[in-house]
Amino acid sequence: MPTTGTIAATTAFERVESRVRSYSRSFPRLFDKAIGSTLYDTSGNAYLDFLSGCSSLNYGHNDPDLKRALVAYLSANGITHGLDMFTDAKQRFLASFERIVLKPRAMDHRLQFTGPTGANAVEAAIKLARKVTGRHNVVAFTNGFHGVTMGALAATGNSKHRAGAGTPLSGVTRAAFEGYFGPDIDTAEMLDRQLADPSSGIDAPAAIIVETVQGEGGLNVASPEWLRKIEAIARQHGALFIIDDIQAGCGRTGGFFSFDGMGLSPDIVTMAKSLSGLGLPLALTLIKPEHDIWKPAEHNGTFRGNNHAFVTATAALEKFWNDDRFKNEVAGKATYLATRLEAVAETHGLAIKGRGMMMGIDAGSGKNAATVCQACFERGLIIETSGSHDEIVKVLAPLTISKEQLAAGLDTLETAFALTMGTMRVAAE
Repeated sequence: MPTTGTIAATTAFERVESRVRSYSRSFPRLFDKAIGSTLYDTSGNAYLDFLSGCSSLNYGHNDPDLKRALVAYLSANGITHGLDMFTDAKQRFLASFERIVLKPRAMDHRLQFTGPTGANAVEAAIKLARKVTGRHNVVAFTNGFHGVTMGALAATGNSKHRAGAGTPLSGVTRAAFEGYFGPDIDTAEMLDRQLADPSSGIDAPAAIIVETVQGEGGLNVASPEWLRKIEAIARQHGALFIIDDIQAGCGRTGGFFSFDGMGLSPDIVTMAKSLSGLGLPLALTLIKPEHDIWKPAEHNGTFRGNNHAFVTATAALEKFWNDDRFKNEVAGKATYLATRLEAVAETHGLAIKGRGMMMGIDAGSGKNAATVCQACFERGLIIETSGSHDEIVKVLAPLTISKEQLAAGLDTLETAFALTMGTMRVAAE
């Protein structure tokens, strides 16, 4: 069990850093090293990482091949910052993405580099949809999370984040995600009826934006059938169909895209988080060619040319996505994860949520979930919550985690649930 304390620089954090910080409040340690699925603090204590930079580290910390590619590029004085100029690093990334990701899926999308974060990609997607259609309204879903900049925040459902805006958030109509009213209510049919009714009060939408698995919203999963209905509704009503794949993509829920094999053809796809492979900032908005109507520099960003991220992203594509081996390995781990979580949930009369390596347990309340996460941290496991009331304990282990480490982390999680739900006396620990 890790020792407590050991944050020599606490006073500097308290004195200088904004109070907006959050994860450091849950995990008050001074970390200085990370390898694979393990973080280390300055006292040498090891922590299994089931947070993975909120799915920004799907390939773990400091993957040796990705790191080697970056070090070689740096040593050769490769371009660091290129705005949107032509660079060799960008060219290599574009070629690899086209060959490994787009062509096998018969996708001809153009790649727009929007800036460092997923919110940048969402802002560009919404802005472009409005430009293409000449409409302003965007349909987003209950429990959706798309970022906290003003346009993306308007599409985000979480009231805590929305309250931070300090001003009305407009231009978005909220629709019910699949299952929001229970399994017997077809929310796609409800949306279709509202959009078809000229007296429903909903303006014709420029776009419908959706996550296939709602990461921050509580690991709610949309079925392929429901998603196909939503796409058909977008087509019928002249709206662009946008999939936000920022957290659920890059293998987290199965294929490279979370919608692989579902028969979907989104007009726009937003990506970020694990796209760079090494945790470096990189975001993309994928656009069908007919919608790529931007004028030069009409939408830009100073850091849209992160060449270091292009290098590691290319290395990640070549290493993990050139064939199906990695995808199959992840599928095996996902099956094991589901089996273990189902056993814990059944023991305590709870339910599991999510898909692939993006799963968790509904602890029944935010208080229970917070207690579970704290008990995990005290035993060397970093894990966080999601959901409307932070009631979901969410497992986001690196996709590259070994079976042994995955099992060990789930053992800790099982113990934490047992302690929290009262089936194991603390004295026995």
